[in-house]
Amino acid sequence: MRQTHYRACHLCEAICGLLIETEDARVVSIKGDPDDPLSRGHICPKAIALRDIHEDPDRLRRPVKKVRDGDAVRWEEISWQEALDTTAERLLAIYREHGVDAIGIYMGNPTVHNYGMMTHQNNLFRFFRTKNRFSATSVDQLPHHLASLWLFGHKSLFPIPDIDRTDYFLMLGANPVASNGSIWTVPDVRRRIKDLTARGGRLVVIDPRRTETAQLASEHHFIRPGSDALFLAALLNTLFDEKLADPRQLAPFVDGLDTVAAALAPFTAEAVADATGIAAATTRGIARDFAAAGAAICYGRMGVSTQAFGAVCQWLIQVINIATGNLDRPGGSLFTLPAMDQVSNIGPGGFNRHRSRVRGLPEFDRELPAAVMAEEITTPGEGRVRALFTGAGNPVLSTPNGRALDEAFEQLEFMVSLDPYLNETTRHADIILPPTSPLEHDHYDIGFHINAIRNTARYSEPVFDKPEGSLHDWEIFTALGERVAAALGEEPRKPMAPHEMVDLGLQFGPYGRDSEHRLDLATLKANPSGVDLGPLKPQLPERLFTANKRIDCAVPLPLADLERLRGELAGAGDGGLRLIGRRHVRDNNSWMHNYHRLVKGRDRCTLLVHPADLDRHGLKDGDSARLASRTGELTVTVEASDSVMPGVVSLPHGYGHDRDGVRLGTARAKAGVSCNDITDDRWLDALSGNAAVNGVPVTLAAAS
Repeated sequence: MRQTHYRACHLCEAICGLLIETEDARVVSIKGDPDDPLSRGHICPKAIALRDIHEDPDRLRRPVKKVRDGDAVRWEEISWQEALDTTAERLLAIYREHGVDAIGIYMGNPTVHNYGMMTHQNNLFRFFRTKNRFSATSVDQLPHHLASLWLFGHKSLFPIPDIDRTDYFLMLGANPVASNGSIWTVPDVRRRIKDLTARGGRLVVIDPRRTETAQLASEHHFIRPGSDALFLAALLNTLFDEKLADPRQLAPFVDGLDTVAAALAPFTAEAVADATGIAAATTRGIARDFAAAGAAICYGRMGVSTQAFGAVCQWLIQVINIATGNLDRPGGSLFTLPAMDQVSNIGPGGFNRHRSRVRGLPEFDRELPAAVMAEEITTPGEGRVRALFTGAGNPVLSTPNGRALDEAFEQLEFMVSLDPYLNETTRHADIILPPTSPLEHDHYDIGFHINAIRNTARYSEPVFDKPEGSLHDWEIFTALGERVAAALGEEPRKPMAPHEMVDLGLQFGPYGRDSEHRLDLATLKANPSGVDLGPLKPQLPERLFTANKRIDCAVPLPLADLERLRGELAGAGDGGLRLIGRRHVRDNNSWMHNYHRLVKGRDRCTLLVHPADLDRHGLKDGDSARLASRTGELTVTVEASDSVMPGVVSLPHGYGHDRDGVRLGTARAKAGVSCNDITDDRWLDALSGNAAVNGVPVTLAAAS
């Protein structure tokens, strides 16, 4: 029987609405839903791959355990009872013998794309309140969280670029045409950019590579990797120096701008020009145009977060928006008011309440930087990680110095992974607990509605029934929690399904039973394409989570870090090469490479090198070359491209599927190399502890 199912794609932050046609147990077609109020019919190639994920023969359907026979390893299917009992018993044994900090936890990026992982992980982890928690946050968006915590009082209160109503968009280190937006849920961004320029607006992109987004921009300016904080400081300095700063409607509740202006006095456009590679006249011109625009946005993403001054970059970006009155303003950056308002429902977060055992790096939101994970496993002493739980993560390919982490995992006494694949990380596990396919469970985007360009709500019912003998991710966490509770003599939590939590969240949210909308889960089920709750609106100062409902721009930590930034004013550096990453619309980190329709075509895992740098190193297009850093080396295929500026090389993230014991047939056929085998676990943002995987010093030579 043919059926049409309404679904939100969960594979990236754009959460595009889909129409999935099935016949019995088979997906027939996947198309965009034109009635979705957020995506308006747009989809990208990743959505089509949902069928491949569901049908993938490499996806695990039953729990497996590792069985060793001498040096040989094989995987044996086991029952859920054995898998869950063994996992709970081993975690408890190590906890009782070595203490709670002997348990490590790493949660990967897909966690936020699967709402059961978000709602129910604490059913287990509340018993293991370890200091050794890690996640993809600290190799990604940690500086965004800190800027929001410092300025607005909450880690998840993100200003969202209002691209559909802006006149001037200054974008740094972001490529939304490839990523579909990041900490910015913005489906069909290509059309939105074209609409912006068609109405006379301007998009100005600052990036070491002429990205797919930069190709659509009104202007693109190359910048030396890692120098964005200098450019932003000079831009803000110009606004203050030329009396262009005017917080307008924000003035009654904004403090500290004079303090910031004084601290930025050394960072003139002229002083930073050599270090950034951007002429002083260009920087001053951008500042003047930004201030003169009817509505303007300054936005920066991965390229400015995952570098040595990531936290300072994100703080400066928001101070620019505040100082020009473009925060909380239509056409500027606005805060969302989602139907299930997690910003109001969860704690604001905290920073530097404890530090890592070995290197002394600060925690954020009770998590340590992922860059210290290997040393916390291998360094003897009290608090050493001896057991590890990974959920929906592949840190061997996703965190800096992945080879060191790969080796460290061999020293664990026990490892368990909640994951549907035998990949580069989970191959080290003793037990793998695979959840149902995404199309076999319901979904609500708790996380990404916080970042959306419009307030909407959409609930996705399962496309297929849950197969007999399988468990959803939330059921796995619940079952493990029940076992641990029983062993500790505690009462287990009464199970509540994720959709029941969503229903309560909707009813008690801003559009719930006390509002004109009276929104609940039944309403969303009756409107499967979603409900439109309107455009983003100004909400300050009421939406602030600061104690006094004010914004203090003079945040002590980034102000103090400006002294470190002054050290970058010396100029362009040693003339060596710097490595940056890149994104493709058919990629999403390490978890999109086992589906033929996403990896078909030419090899994308090549090293982009400017022709002048190829000549300087005696190389030509298509050659094999040795790319090396402090932590290791790779053999790469070089690709001549003037899309990268001289002195910059670019390698995509998430490849390297050639390790032994990986069960990813399609990915292994186009294995590529892992850029994180040469990124550096010592190359960090010293303020936040976030990994600085962009701007890593590297050398290039002909392969022997």
